[in-house]
Amino acid sequence: MNSPFSDRLDRRSALKWMGAAAASAVLKPHLLGTDVVAPTLEPGITIAEHWDGPGYGADPDLVKEYAPGDLWPLTFDEHQRRTAAVLCDLIIPADELSPSASDLKVHDFIDEWISSPYPQQAGDRKAILEGLPQLDALSQSLYGKVFADLLASQHTALCDELGVVDPNVELDPSEEGKTKRSLQNFFRIFRNLTAGGFYTTPEGWKDVGYTGNVVLAAQPKPPVDLLKRLGVE
Repeated sequence: MNSPFSDRLDRRSALKWMGAAAASAVLKPHLLGTDVVAPTLEPGITIAEHWDGPGYGADPDLVKEYAPGDLWPLTFDEHQRRTAAVLCDLIIPADELSPSASDLKVHDFIDEWISSPYPQQAGDRKAILEGLPQLDALSQSLYGKVFADLLASQHTALCDELGVVDPNVELDPSEEGKTKRSLQNFFRIFRNLTAGGFYTTPEGWKDVGYTGNVVLAAQPKPPVDLLKRLGVE
């Protein structure tokens, strides 16, 4: 029988991916933006002490193999993971150039991201864990089903509404208005994380035509006089 973790992204790959994404040009503006609320730590309090999970010690050893449950525990249950996978694919579906976001396990990257005990990720964790049940509640109220079970057209209609935020529209002070604004914030953060995860993979690089530091098939020859001066003609 397959392990319940057999289709998950392995922890070492996820941790490397997290580091690359956090340093990337895709996610840096998100981490520095107004949609992330990092907790304030008291002087002398470490991140590990601030976190309410078991202490994780030093940063992960990226050479070591980690089993599920090592380091910090992952957050998503199976329903949350399924919902996240569906949402990832709505944001970046498969096309003729690249696989979908969930094919690359971007939803597992997001799970690792919000599970880590770092203050930069704390605002994202709060928004996503509040937003997923709100998304299901809205879906239930509109269509009588949880979000992951909707038809493709219903997914698109719901996400189109959440993805459009007009800053010129006055905020609705009602509970319904506050919930919609909260969902729009959730969707923006989830979209940023999906893009940040996807475009730090080789498949994502290929999708935008980025080749990286690779040897070209035909390199131009240096000038002959330069080769003579260097003694390597």
